[in-house]
Order: sequence, then C-alpha cells, then structure tokens
Amino acid sequence: MTFTAIAPKTTLDETYRLKLQPLEMPERLLMGAGPSNADPRVIAAMDRQPIGHLDPEYLRLMDEVQKLLRYAWQTHNFMTYPVPGTGSAAMEATLANTVEPGDVVLVAVKGYFGKRLVDMAHRYGGDVRTIEADWGSVFSLPELREAIAAHRPKVLAMVHAETSTGVLQPMEGIGDLCREFDCLLILDTVTSLGCVPIFLDDWKIDLAYSCSQKGLSCPPGISPFSMSDRAIEKLDQRTTPVANWYLDNSLLRKYWGGERTYHHTAPVNMTYGLREALRLLAEEGLEARWQRHQSNAIKLWAGLEELGLECMVPVEFRLPTLTSVKVPDGIDAKAFQLHLLREHNIEIGVGLGVLAGKIWRIGIMGANSYAEKVDRLLAVLAESLAQGVGRK
Repeated sequence: MTFTAIAPKTTLDETYRLKLQPLEMPERLLMGAGPSNADPRVIAAMDRQPIGHLDPEYLRLMDEVQKLLRYAWQTHNFMTYPVPGTGSAAMEATLANTVEPGDVVLVAVKGYFGKRLVDMAHRYGGDVRTIEADWGSVFSLPELREAIAAHRPKVLAMVHAETSTGVLQPMEGIGDLCREFDCLLILDTVTSLGCVPIFLDDWKIDLAYSCSQKGLSCPPGISPFSMSDRAIEKLDQRTTPVANWYLDNSLLRKYWGGERTYHHTAPVNMTYGLREALRLLAEEGLEARWQRHQSNAIKLWAGLEELGLECMVPVEFRLPTLTSVKVPDGIDAKAFQLHLLREHNIEIGVGLGVLAGKIWRIGIMGANSYAEKVDRLLAVLAESLAQGVGRK
C-alpha cells in the first residue's frame, strides 16, 4: 500500500511558529471566588503518565475517591463520584437526572448561582417556580415551608454557600421539610465542601454537587456529585430518558457502580489530583480543616474592619471561605482588582449580577486558608487603599 503526501490547507506563519516557546504562566495568589491555588502535592500527583480508565489500578483508585468523597460529605450514598467537568457540569447532573418535562421545580434564589439553577431546570423542561430573597440574606424555614406548601414541587434546589454573596444558608430542618412534602432536595456545596461542616445524610440531602478547585485545592475539571437512594428511585421511575447522555446516572452507575462497565474515557490525571486532594483532607481531618477555615476567616474579618472596610453579610450567616466586602465610595472596584493582579500578583473577585461594582469577593479556601496568606492580602489592601488606587 502506498500513501500520497497531503499538505495541510491551513498553515502557521513561519515567524510565529519559530517564536513559539514552551508554556509559561505567572504565579498568582488566588484570593478570589475560585479557583484557589492548587496544593503542590496535588500538582505533583497529576504530573505522571495516565493509565487506562479500566486498568485494575485505576479501578482501585476510583474506589478510593468514592470512599474519600463520602467522608468529605459525611454520607453513605453509594452513588457518590466525580463528574468529568467543572462544578457547573455537576450542577447540571443533579437536574438532568431528576427533572422530567412538566415536573414542578422550586428554586430558592438568593444570588447568582440560584439563577443558574433556574436556567438549567428550564432547559430540562421543568415547570420552574422560585422563592427569592435579597442577595446577601438567607431563607428561613417558615418561608421555605410556605413556598413548598404553595407549589408542591417534586424538587427543591438551593445553594448552601452562595459564591456571589458569601452567604452560608442554615440547613437545619429543610431536609425534614422536603420529606414531609415528598420532594427531593438538591444542594449546591461548590464553595463549602472541604471547608465548612456538611452532613448530607443528617440533613437529608438527596443530591449534592461541588467542584475541585475551591476548598479541595485541586485544578478545575472534575466535580464531586452525590445521589441518595430516594433520588435514584425517582430516576428509575422516569417515563422519559435523561436528556443529557453524558451525565445520565443510569448509565454512569454502571461505571461507578460494581460493574465498572465502560461509559466514557475518564479524566485520569484529574482523578489523580482529586484523590490526592481528598487524601490531604483526610490526613488533616474534617474537624481540623473546618476549624482552620473558621479561624482564618475571623482573622480576615478583623483585619478588614481595621482597614475601615465593611463586610456585606451579617457575621452569623457569613461564609468562612468567601467574604463579600463593600467597595468604598469613590473607588472603581475593577480598577482596584486589576491593580492587585498586575502589581502584586494577587487575584480577588468582583461582584456579579446586581452586585457588579459594589463588592469585592475575597476567598480563603483550602491551601490558601492560612494566616500568612491572609496577612499578605491585608497588607496589600492597606497599602493600595492608602495610595488611593482605583479612585474615580
């Protein structure tokens, strides 16, 4: 057999091609809404050759990841595994598997990511209703009871740690309320997993999702997902197929369940990284990890107060991993953020949606929740404010 040489139809400019260099990226201190800096041990774990996604050693690794995720979430849910994709993919997996066309879905919206749940639920044909609270506030149990009684949803979806505002939603009694009205409870733990107490089983959460790049300090691209027996029962009773093939748990559980039947090519190196991140969590211990984040958050809040900066969320509902700070009058929030990035290699977040230009979002998560990093950020904030950075 002979082969005929075929020239490419699109070529690179020769000067450009010759100037291409190996990839180099700046070293930043990521103190925004995510990602956080990855732990060096996680990066080291990812820096090895992949093996096959059905290799016996990889299947053993999958078992470890599932066991460690159950520990992190405090659950016995058998269907607990990482979704290939960022946190939004895991968010979509909860809705794709539970929402059929015409199902009433009640979304508790108190920030930007509650609205994302609304958008996704619509796309799966849900009859979407909302209960809304001011951004920066939380829902009370009586408010939720009234809304559930009025709408009788099959699914209630809400955010535990609202990344757009820095609010931590109290969860006591909400799971019992959903059981009383026979609806499933979906919980977004994207900015709380690994940093804030979470008890999926005790709280009676039916589906939960998170991400790798915040409290777990792993690069983005693989996202924890958990599904209770109640949620699996609803999935099994569907009269229509799950509209998203890639996220369909009825298929994926053959891969993540006992059969380990091929479904897709798994992100092997991302699984290496997640396993190491979860190992570090187990090594530190959940209680110690939770306490570390709370202590460093208190340190941050005290430092911000000394600088004359005001936190948006009342302290009793304030998220230890992410603090929303009111931008002082006369300062351009974006210009100030860019100054920190360009001059100090520090990233902080700005406001989303209705809070654009009104707040900064400061994250201290995972490998970044240490006193010396909080001190460095506070020193740079003090210097920049004194210099009048961002003054309009």
